[in-house]
Amino acid sequence: MKKFIGITPLILAFCFSSVVVDHEAHGAGDDPLLKAVKARQADMTLRSFNAGPLFGMAKGDIEYDAELAATLANNLLILTTAKNGRMWPEGSDNETYPDDTRALPEIWTTYPDIEDKGKAYVEAVTALAEVAGTGLGELRSVIGDVGQSCKGCHDDFRAEEDY
Repeated sequence: MKKFIGITPLILAFCFSSVVVDHEAHGAGDDPLLKAVKARQADMTLRSFNAGPLFGMAKGDIEYDAELAATLANNLLILTTAKNGRMWPEGSDNETYPDDTRALPEIWTTYPDIEDKGKAYVEAVTALAEVAGTGLGELRSVIGDVGQSCKGCHDDFRAEEDY
């Protein structure tokens, strides 16, 4: 019991400090649209974190590892099952938040085109997850479709990056 009482202040301090750091680091405050922007950026970062090594393996920049390839592809597949519609509220575009997002307003005005692009991504990731761990040739045979599905959406619905 003494150990628990002794560490309780540390646990509370960590919890409160992480909330403050999160609030300050992300700058979303109480703005629900900006929170959605930050959430989808985190989602895209996670997708990129998993897809990047798969593209690297396919290009020969990273040694092919069947177990890792299967894991990463399955991680991407799991991410496609999340119901993340809340991350995409109308008005959370680059016209409203020019310093925070590159999402174009057309995302919310082009149904069903945007939905079709999402379906293409899910299909490509599903095919990837089925074969990524079975061999480098199999990975290479489907990874391009994943890249094309990402590119298709980004080309039409994401503003160019300002350098």
